[in-house]
Amino acid sequence: MKIKKGDTVLIISGKDRGRKGKVLRSFPQGKKIMVEGINLRKKHIKPKRSGEKGQIVEVSVPIDISSVKFTCPKCSKTTKIGYELKEKEKYRICKKCGQRI
Repeated sequence: MKIKKGDTVLIISGKDRGRKGKVLRSFPQGKKIMVEGINLRKKHIKPKRSGEKGQIVEVSVPIDISSVKFTCPKCSKTTKIGYELKEKEKYRICKKCGQRI
């Protein structure tokens, strides 16, 4: 999976289309990522003790990786990610500006 934790992505489909966010967590097996402030759902929480009130909390839910585009931190354009091998090390590069990510 080419998108990692800490990357900035642009949402290209769904109710949050056009918004940008930072990747909080990635799930490589399911090809999903959690993006900060994107794809929020309301969760109803029961009261734990007697006399306490229940709550409705908004939580982030993972979004499919095909619904996002990577945003390059150097040129700030949406782009694909390439790889470069140098001295037995693998680096991610921006396909538009050619800089290391």
